[in-house]
Amino acid sequence: MKDLKYLQLLDDYGALLTDNRREICEMYYMLDLSLSEIAEQKGISRQSVSDTLRASRGLLDSYEEKLRGRAAPEAGIMMAEVVSALDKFKQLHPEFTREMDEIIGMIAAPENEEK
Repeated sequence: MKDLKYLQLLDDYGALLTDNRREICEMYYMLDLSLSEIAEQKGISRQSVSDTLRASRGLLDSYEEKLRGRAAPEAGIMMAEVVSALDKFKQLHPEFTREMDEIIGMIAAPENEEK
């Protein structure tokens, strides 16, 4: 694959791109077509394909920064602190071990689904 980062960003934010940009990105990243192949299929110049991909990468980076980039690390730290607090509570109150394990499992489940 040409660039896993942009393939993932395209999967997350592709719907925010124009139809033309999304289609060119899909042809390049998902179908592994060359700039020349895309240009021929779209009836545009190779330079136009290159410009569209560069602009699309900029937009995808911008969407990631604005929509997830800042929140994700903070959310991960907060979640780790919650799990740590639940583990401490479980050690102090072993009678609640089963309940704490269920809560920790519910917290960890969404993280495991993303991987």
